[in-house]
Amino acid sequence: MIDYEHFTLANGLQVFIHADPTTPMAAMNVAYRVGSKNEDEEKTGFAHLFEHLMFRGSRHIANYDRPLQTVGGENNAYTSADLTNYHLSLPAANLETAFWLESDRMLALDFQEEKLEAEKRVVIEEFKQNYLNQPYGDAWLRLHPLAYKVHPYRWATIGKDPSHIARATLADVEDFFFRYYRPNNASLVVAGNLSRVQVEDLAQKWFGDIPAGASEKQDIPSEPPQTEARIDEVRADVPMEVLYMAFHMAGRAETAYYLGDLLSDVLGRERSSRLYRRLVKDTQLCAAVKAYVSGAADPGLLVIQAYAHVGQDLLAIEQEIWQVIEDLKQQPVAENELKKVQNKAESTVLFNEVELLNRSTRLAYFASLGQPRLINQETHLIQAITPQQLQNTAREILREENVSKLYYRKK
Repeated sequence: MIDYEHFTLANGLQVFIHADPTTPMAAMNVAYRVGSKNEDEEKTGFAHLFEHLMFRGSRHIANYDRPLQTVGGENNAYTSADLTNYHLSLPAANLETAFWLESDRMLALDFQEEKLEAEKRVVIEEFKQNYLNQPYGDAWLRLHPLAYKVHPYRWATIGKDPSHIARATLADVEDFFFRYYRPNNASLVVAGNLSRVQVEDLAQKWFGDIPAGASEKQDIPSEPPQTEARIDEVRADVPMEVLYMAFHMAGRAETAYYLGDLLSDVLGRERSSRLYRRLVKDTQLCAAVKAYVSGAADPGLLVIQAYAHVGQDLLAIEQEIWQVIEDLKQQPVAENELKKVQNKAESTVLFNEVELLNRSTRLAYFASLGQPRLINQETHLIQAITPQQLQNTAREILREENVSKLYYRKK
């Protein structure tokens, strides 16, 4: 159980407190409800660009890292399609340093042309190195627009094309910042050896005077149901051929998400999973196979990824995958098999809550979804799943007309 308290500042900043008197440390997350899905389709990659820019200094603090490191702290950030989360940890005695640093860059970044150009070069190089110039790097650049035709998940977090970042102007960046990086579009989570009174005082002191942004809710288009299989094929200089199969499933805040997530575990989480046993052990068609979910806030994807042994055909592998799927549809998972994957899934949740920073980060994530209570409901939702529910989910999700397939072949 992750105990927390909550209050809201006048400017709309949502503040969550998780007190833990057993540690000398404190952790802070500032989760902005902005990701790649909030971008203009002609100006993609901006949320990821800001992950870099936010460490380039703010109006009163030229170097973010130095004062944090001086008081024994460390920091990082991540960007997804749905949110951008800046997180740090430091001794609880130095907690005010965290409020000072995070509030100043929320107040206003130090917008300078040379800083923007430097980070643009870094992001463009990252795009080329990780997505264009390594084996399978462009797989998700292809899968996103294959699976999504309307929703802005149709481009990856890195963006559609590096030219979008190359064309970004200082005016573009400032507009994006003052639209999304506002207190009323953020959740602040403070955890560790602290009190509510302390956090309220510091939050009001450092964040209370930051102006709220526009309160308009962005209209994100819903992806219509897929009605037929979609296929793409690429040939490249890769060590082995890979089959990707992506099925639409429920979003992260829906109860049905846990059904899709557990279904992916049954299919391909570990060596004891059904796909591994069929494709790697029994038929030896694959060198490796896995199944996982995208974890997107809006309806996301359940993905099967199969790496073919040299000389093995992707179509034969796909046929075996459909047979494993058919078995799931025809016969409910046995109680002992289900209990095994449930316990592993629950263990993963509990393990992620051992570290203070992980607890803070998870609370920030669920708060950004508007569902902070989910942090304490996940294990119950996982353990409550029945074999019949899992069978019904397989029938609902794992259909030919609901799949987007990418055949990644060798030249």
